[in-house]
Amino acid sequence: MRRFLAGIAPLLLLTSLAHAAPPAAPELDNKAYLLVDFDSGRVLAEKNSHEQLPPASLTKMMTSYIVEQALTTGRVKETDPVYVSEHAWCRGTSAESCMYLPVHGQASVIDMLRGIIIQSGNDASKAVAEHLGGSEPAFAELMNQQAARLGMKDTHFVNATGLPDPAHKTSAYDMAILARAIVRDSAHYYPIYAEKEFTYNGIKQGNRNALLYTDPSVDGLKTGHTEEAGFCLVSSSKRQGMRLIAVVMGAKSMQGRADQSRALFSWGFANFENVKPYAAGTVLGSPKVWFGKAEQVKVGLLQDVTLTLARGEASRLKASMQIQPEVKAPLKKGQSVGTLTLSLDGAPVATQAIVALEPVEEASFFVRLWHRITMFFSSLI
Repeated sequence: MRRFLAGIAPLLLLTSLAHAAPPAAPELDNKAYLLVDFDSGRVLAEKNSHEQLPPASLTKMMTSYIVEQALTTGRVKETDPVYVSEHAWCRGTSAESCMYLPVHGQASVIDMLRGIIIQSGNDASKAVAEHLGGSEPAFAELMNQQAARLGMKDTHFVNATGLPDPAHKTSAYDMAILARAIVRDSAHYYPIYAEKEFTYNGIKQGNRNALLYTDPSVDGLKTGHTEEAGFCLVSSSKRQGMRLIAVVMGAKSMQGRADQSRALFSWGFANFENVKPYAAGTVLGSPKVWFGKAEQVKVGLLQDVTLTLARGEASRLKASMQIQPEVKAPLKKGQSVGTLTLSLDGAPVATQAIVALEPVEEASFFVRLWHRITMFFSSLI
């Protein structure tokens, strides 16, 4: 499992632009909330977003994420059977959510994943924790390793379900990081988060995310509730190519967490837009190359530049480039040769490395010697 997790790239941390002044964000009656753009990672609104709070069943987002990555990397298969131990078995009390797996029975990994996401099954969560980690405490350590890798600095997990424990904490900020990771890394399995119901063992249960039934732009992610945590919801909405993620923690009712999430989405989409001034692979210049077989090299960006700006700000965006004064071969494709800086009203809002878009091999000895002589005399002028 350590090798399986090590290959997953960490997500960029969320960002904030202090200069922007859109209309005031909604005032919400909860313990904490956060609204973030998926593509850019820009925080659009927040309250107590780094406060460590009990996450309740929002915890299962990390449980499902690890299962999804195990499936994606081939460590497990969808049809693999998962055993239901006495510890994992859910007795069906009103105090917890259950998939209603039979004790000492088995269910496939893909059924377990649906049971975790849609039915919020504590039994499914504990069963896959034992299947992947050997025990639930050992799986919790894997959860913490993954949280650290993603940059979730406010988080500590002690179980796979979110059942109350004084040491089991996270924040709205960290839940947004995790939601972005799920959307980004679990594309094949992400549609499960939008499924409204799942039937297992003859029992049909509905997804508790009320937004799925009222807003067609919403396609996930997860609800949570305990007496201590209050009512929590992490949700994602995509409209006209722009995806926002909202985290509400500690609302006072199911209706409250849904209404507050709707208010955040309405405010965010009304006041912000995504701008992509540069696409990956766009040639930004062709500087001279010293000591190379080619005299010039095409340079540009490895990734799209995506900014989330208040509506109307894009027209004031300015770009500046700094290329190394002496670009020298050999050059590898993707090697940094400078920096692109984007500014809004004179304040930097984004920087990205300018890289070689093609490799340049080193020239012959005599060409390199001539270049050195040329550089020497040029420095005397």
